[in-house]
Amino acid sequence: MLMPNQHITRRQVLARLGGGGLGLLGLGNVLFQDHALGAASTHPLAPKQSHFPAKAKRVIHIFCNGGASQMDTFDPKPALQKWAGKPLPLHYSTENPTFGAMPSPFTFKRYGQSGLECSELFAQLAQAHADDLCVIRSMHTDQSIHENALMMLNTGSLVVPRPSLGSWITYGLGTENQNLPGYVVLVPKGLPVRGEENWKSSFLPGAYQGTYVATDRADGKFIDNLRNARLASDAQSAQMKLLGALNQHHFETRDDDPALAARIHNYETAFRMQMEATDAFDLTQEPESIRKMYGDGPQNKQMLLARRLIERGVRFVQVWHAREQPWDSHKDLEKNHRKLAAECVQGITALLSDLKSRGLLEDTLVLWAGEFGRTPTAELNGASNGRDHNRYGFTTWMAGGGVKGGLAYGSTDEFGFAAVENRVHVHDLHATILHLMGFDHERLTYEHAGRNFRLTDVHGHVVKDILA
Repeated sequence: MLMPNQHITRRQVLARLGGGGLGLLGLGNVLFQDHALGAASTHPLAPKQSHFPAKAKRVIHIFCNGGASQMDTFDPKPALQKWAGKPLPLHYSTENPTFGAMPSPFTFKRYGQSGLECSELFAQLAQAHADDLCVIRSMHTDQSIHENALMMLNTGSLVVPRPSLGSWITYGLGTENQNLPGYVVLVPKGLPVRGEENWKSSFLPGAYQGTYVATDRADGKFIDNLRNARLASDAQSAQMKLLGALNQHHFETRDDDPALAARIHNYETAFRMQMEATDAFDLTQEPESIRKMYGDGPQNKQMLLARRLIERGVRFVQVWHAREQPWDSHKDLEKNHRKLAAECVQGITALLSDLKSRGLLEDTLVLWAGEFGRTPTAELNGASNGRDHNRYGFTTWMAGGGVKGGLAYGSTDEFGFAAVENRVHVHDLHATILHLMGFDHERLTYEHAGRNFRLTDVHGHVVKDILA
């Protein structure tokens, strides 16, 4: 804490601002002209070393928010046909009343040399990348309520706000491009359930929280005000130099206020994004053949945006399907899931193909996951043709980034209700993702309120059998 009239050196200011989460972008050049120190050394998102050499350098999380049905996508359950309409011999509680078994309306086939089974909904993906997918069929979580399950998948905590997975990864690794945020969240058509809490940094410095970008803009301009129509770049630089000096003086009197630090950092990030974001978010720069490969529609365009961001150094990109919980199929599941899969399968397939052709898939971890799965029994009296929430068993998949391809890991029971073999909790998934990024999940901690916190709390085991 600074006392009145206490002298502080430039080096001390830089250290304090960087450690407090401020890390003014371009501080070495703009504020103090101190090239010996350099901006990168004090920037909170400067690249950092992981605990050990990592297979993955970056993450793209494709979020099927609402909870996709495992027995209609990647976990075939032919036994449901035999039990169609009949009560199952299981005793798991469901959020809403359910009736008899509901067979999948979708056909499953085997794909690739691995013979990985996949439904017709994602046939295009499986035909191209079955041998790249590591499908985990034995996921489970702690709550079947969207709000809590979303918090668990994103932050490892059911209720109490904690830093998100993307925040922990950017805290641990920084980013490779300080002209862009280290963590970007792409959402079309509004916010999901729990909104920005899904990508908040909580008690981590504000520089590590996700930057939300609405991607359904008809004009194709995903971020407003990237260019100042009234000031030339040199005039803006002079303006930011003055603003930086004023902010530094103001910050000194506030004893490392983290909220103030985050606010100033965001202003600086916005200024520097003028140089890079216009390029990163301009899909018209892509060849027509690439845009055609990805296809039209918000979901497909988001996949292309994700690739452009990670190849420019963004560390973590989260791609949400749409606002609220689109995969939440309590009724008309066949119609709903067919529509949703059609909106994204071309873009997901193109993303993996594109990453692979550019040599990026081997060190980019692609994760497809929602907050939970769905019941093998029909909602209510069966007339809805929908499925209820299911926390006991669901499916995720990963590709690239050091995971084994062509693998179906773990299993649910014969009906797909609960994980029974090689069970993987969300904490285990988080521990494994951090391991792939080069971190021991028990050592990646942050001191807050007198104790060391971590993403996995006091839980989590690395799923070593899926590591390549």
